[in-house]
Amino acid sequence: MAITNSTIGARHFKHLTAYDRGKIAALHAAGKTQQEIADYVGCHKSTISRELRRGTVPQRKSNEKIVHVYFPDTGQLLYERNRKACGRKLKLDDAIEFIKYAETQILDKKWSPDAVCGRAKREGKFKDKMVCTKTLYNYIDLGLIGVNIDLPMKITLNTKKKRNRKNKKILGRSIDERPIEVNERQEFGHWEIDTVISKKTKDQALLTLTERKTRKEIILRVTAKDSLSVSEVISQLKVSYGNRFSKVFKTITADNGSEFADLGLSVEKDLTEVYFTHPYTSCERGTNERHNGLIRRFIPKGRPISSVADETITYVENWRNHLPRKILNYRTPEECFQIELAGLAS
Repeated sequence: MAITNSTIGARHFKHLTAYDRGKIAALHAAGKTQQEIADYVGCHKSTISRELRRGTVPQRKSNEKIVHVYFPDTGQLLYERNRKACGRKLKLDDAIEFIKYAETQILDKKWSPDAVCGRAKREGKFKDKMVCTKTLYNYIDLGLIGVNIDLPMKITLNTKKKRNRKNKKILGRSIDERPIEVNERQEFGHWEIDTVISKKTKDQALLTLTERKTRKEIILRVTAKDSLSVSEVISQLKVSYGNRFSKVFKTITADNGSEFADLGLSVEKDLTEVYFTHPYTSCERGTNERHNGLIRRFIPKGRPISSVADETITYVENWRNHLPRKILNYRTPEECFQIELAGLAS
């Protein structure tokens, strides 16, 4: 795309090279004027003046007489030294307290650099003695902050090719029938649901529910990845929320996995509507899929869910819900969720 309103003008100058300085030395020794040298090299005569002043050093003759001679090597050496010193200075020393805070949050609490910067700014910490997200990433890449290998996700690569599949079963109402306000994320109470497994065995699984507006995450253990186990856990969830269940869970969107075959029977009598995504379209539950990826930081693929302690599952859920989110203006999902619950009670 063409840039028609660029505020950056074209440069009409170039830096002298070592070869240019060699020509300047030869012409200067031959008695040429600064204007003649500038015309030959192809620059302004002020550039020649500054270069001669930079590269000229005093020399003592055999008769003890001091003369000033231009050396191109000296000019090049001083040029390279000045280039290293140019540019904006690092704020590392001024922001050292913030840097220590960032290291702690990233290493101990597994926050992202953006969450660190955004939350600190929201809470008014460190005032002007902190750096922005981009600068913090730069410091990490330069090795000034020792957390580079601890960042769980710096790039995302999609190596899978898109495939068209047919004859996938549909378990209930399509996501096409879902109310438009669910897509806008302005109304509280619309959830996405999925299961997280360790490997393709009959081991236990995790049932995850993500609220679309607040990004609140609920993680529950199920004894198996089947409809009976999911129904049992949903029943426990209904008991936990009591009379507020239908207000907190207005809709639930699931994929067409067999474990959700009875989901509609489990909750629709409580006025909760259930919708199913199109076959092989996980992006239609993108919020839940993204948060399932965060769970993998603590429970990697291949580790049996049965070997994961309840305390670990609780820790992961609390960590997720207390992670400041940029999309929430650096509030945490738990803060936003509690605000919505208070609104239901009023």
